[in-house]
Amino acid sequence: MRFFNPHDDILITQRRLPHWGQDGAVVFITWRTHDSIPKSILEVWRAERNRWLLAHEIDSTFKGWKAEVQELPVNKRAEYHDRFTTRWHDELDAGHGASVLQRPELAAMVKDSLLHFDGDRYEMLGFVIMPNHVHLLACFPDKPMMLKQCELWKRFTATKINRSLGTTGRFWQQDAFDHLVRHEGQYRRLLQYFEDNPVKARLREDEYILWSKTSNGEAK
Repeated sequence: MRFFNPHDDILITQRRLPHWGQDGAVVFITWRTHDSIPKSILEVWRAERNRWLLAHEIDSTFKGWKAEVQELPVNKRAEYHDRFTTRWHDELDAGHGASVLQRPELAAMVKDSLLHFDGDRYEMLGFVIMPNHVHLLACFPDKPMMLKQCELWKRFTATKINRSLGTTGRFWQQDAFDHLVRHEGQYRRLLQYFEDNPVKARLREDEYILWSKTSNGEAK
């Protein structure tokens, strides 16, 4: 397990969001159901974020804008994350949408998919499956594999869940949020965040799935 090294090669792929990749580095990934944040809320959030970025001379249409945020003074970085990153995750926890992953049998489909190629295509370190989103920590052997595997997870689980629900169409939001983990302390904080997430959302034990890998490679 290794953490992000700013001096190593970085792959930035621009889709609807910019995605950073680095061989073997631990990455924190969030993907959400298509109805998890109402469009009206997301548009307001995005407009406010873009205004804030422009006020700090950062163009959000530029491929490397995330790197520019990381180069801001510590207090400005903290302000950005408090106003936008934390707020985005708070909206996920607000329980918007149908929240069908509260159903144990549907959440289990996601869990089985996440663990299916663990130790082969990637190393899964931990995840929490919430009613309308998934957080996970994993390592991928090469930079393109992260995006490819996310697409495979989402396509496979969307097909199975739609079939179970008797529905069709998009289940997951098209893009995912990802962040390269910078050090052991941040990694431990994210694992704790996974544990705290269901408590914060006031979920019963049968309304989420929490999984992490110990040093012995066992589920917790």
